[in-house]
Amino acid sequence: MRAVVQRVSSARVVVEGEVVGQIGTGLCVLLGVARQDGQAEAQRLAGRVARLRIFENEDGRFDRSVVDVGGQALVVSQFTLIAETAKGNRPSFTDAAPPEQAESLYDSFCDELGAQDVEVATGQFGARMAFQLINDGPVTIVLDT
Repeated sequence: MRAVVQRVSSARVVVEGEVVGQIGTGLCVLLGVARQDGQAEAQRLAGRVARLRIFENEDGRFDRSVVDVGGQALVVSQFTLIAETAKGNRPSFTDAAPPEQAESLYDSFCDELGAQDVEVATGQFGARMAFQLINDGPVTIVLDT
């Protein structure tokens, strides 16, 4: 499981012209699920995202988590994060989880993040989405399980 986490001042996901998920200050999480991932990985990664200290304290140091600042999270499934690109120019997605497994673990990740006192908004699993955000910093971190 891989997450690309971006600190944002706002973000939203649009499907067919309709906003399906929107947040203010917080984190955008692009989540890729691999075939070998399970519930343990979803729980562990959600905990890491909730505790990731990438918000600044009074001294400008990264010392606060999304929980500490009362921020929100917008979580969007993105199987392309699991792409294998070592050979050739066309990415392979054979290591990405099949849709049924990926959706279940995506939902588990979102539920666990919510259980960590983070308000969670989501995209629409499997849909073609327009993802709009204002990256604050910019700050972007990649987390793997």
